[in-house]
Amino acid sequence: MTTGAAASISSTVKPNVASTVGNALRVDPTFLPTVEALSHENIRLCYYCLKCTAGCPTAYAMDYGPAHILKLVQLGQKDKVLRSKAIWLCVGCETCWTRCPNGIAAGHVMDALRVLVLHRQFLTSIRLFGRVHELSMLALYKLLSGDLFTDLDLGARMFLRGKIPILPERIKDLAKIRQLFTQQPRGQR
Repeated sequence: MTTGAAASISSTVKPNVASTVGNALRVDPTFLPTVEALSHENIRLCYYCLKCTAGCPTAYAMDYGPAHILKLVQLGQKDKVLRSKAIWLCVGCETCWTRCPNGIAAGHVMDALRVLVLHRQFLTSIRLFGRVHELSMLALYKLLSGDLFTDLDLGARMFLRGKIPILPERIKDLAKIRQLFTQQPRGQR
């Protein structure tokens, strides 16, 4: 009877462990140096004391607190970090910086991560249309930041004057642009 119960438990546990291990293996070794270069912060100094998260006024609303984001960056978990809502909820109050015993400004790191997300979208727009589609960039920023209504009047005026086209314009020789993307090393796309 114990053998049947053990077999039942092991068959229940193994798929969960395998999926966790599978997700944990998606590591980008270039992510930490990239974020450190963009943020001008030595993220390697973080030893996860959680003082930044304890003082963060928006940590309650984040999926990952500032300390967790720093740890994920250290571990090269690029996809998980760049999909996080936390990077868009940081208000830049610098409480994390004042509380950190190593002087790491997690807010600067959050800014760098937002830049990486927008850069990825920028390159996607270029790859698809041969140029940047301003409306999609603006919409992405507004959705991710949660700041939907600031500058709404200005956006409406620009739209009515034809400054923001609804549909993206494609360049004539899009194949040459796409060829540029295929020639770049994988980490540079």
